[in-house]
Amino acid sequence: MNAFRVARIAVSAPRWSATPSRGAKTKARPQQSYNPPAQRRTNPHLESFKAEQQQQAKGRGHGISPRVQTAFAAGMLGIGLYCGLIYTSYKKEVAKSQSLDIPRDVSDRYNVTASSFDADVETSEKVMRIGAKRKALLQLARGHTLEVSCGTGRNLEFYELGERRGVDGKGHAQVSGCRSVTFVDLSPQMVEITRRKFESLYPDFHFATFRAQDAGAVQPPSTATLHHYDTIVQTMGLCSMPDPVATLRHLGSITEPRRGRILLLEHGRSHYDWVNRILDNLAAAHADRHGCWWNRDIGEIIRESGLEVVEEQRYHLGTTYRYVLRPKT
Repeated sequence: MNAFRVARIAVSAPRWSATPSRGAKTKARPQQSYNPPAQRRTNPHLESFKAEQQQQAKGRGHGISPRVQTAFAAGMLGIGLYCGLIYTSYKKEVAKSQSLDIPRDVSDRYNVTASSFDADVETSEKVMRIGAKRKALLQLARGHTLEVSCGTGRNLEFYELGERRGVDGKGHAQVSGCRSVTFVDLSPQMVEITRRKFESLYPDFHFATFRAQDAGAVQPPSTATLHHYDTIVQTMGLCSMPDPVATLRHLGSITEPRRGRILLLEHGRSHYDWVNRILDNLAAAHADRHGCWWNRDIGEIIRESGLEVVEEQRYHLGTTYRYVLRPKT
């Protein structure tokens, strides 16, 4: 058999199945090793944010976070200490006030406080918008006008000076503006401050008079045709008068009986008992310091005066009073 034939036989030999026969030993297949996927690198800022969120979630489980609870507790402690300080100071002031023996007439205090009066009341009047109430009241002043308890002239900028005649919204004849103005106060120092302010504000108006005088002794204008004032203004003055009822009765007697008006802006007792208790407890100390009895019942004073109430309004828990009055005919 030649070499060529042997090669053909080898090439054409049948291929046997790879399946081993029973009982034959099989060669073990090599096991493949498992390599887990590489883990991603975490962002430290993201992890910190997640931890913070988890912490907040735990806090929400109690309704309020510990930080808020701490701030609330500190705030309540501060409020408690502050209230305690105020209460202690209040009790000391009450004890001091009740130990004082203050006369009914304290108007002489204004001679001492005249130079600082505007600065003393400026902030409180701004907070309470007293300036706006003064302005609204002074718009009603007309004709020959008298202002009693003029103080340092805190109403001056609201006057409409110079009388003008016209008609109102209903077509009736109307007089507006002040033909003349007379300023009166018990304190000579305050009257002088008012005079200087007026001359600075209205240098061309020459029908103004300034007198240091008791409002209860003011006489009506003494001219052939004029026997009464058309308007009488008083703001924050009843509190310092020795006899406010008698003063109002006198002012009513010198007010033009048919169309004359008395314009009041005052302060006194409140609608509320708890406010009145505070005013009463500190009344003597306040009067001694400021020359003002701030616990007077303004409504009762008006009723006792016998004047007719045209308008009445109250503000600031009832402690500020606005009245338009006229003589009873």
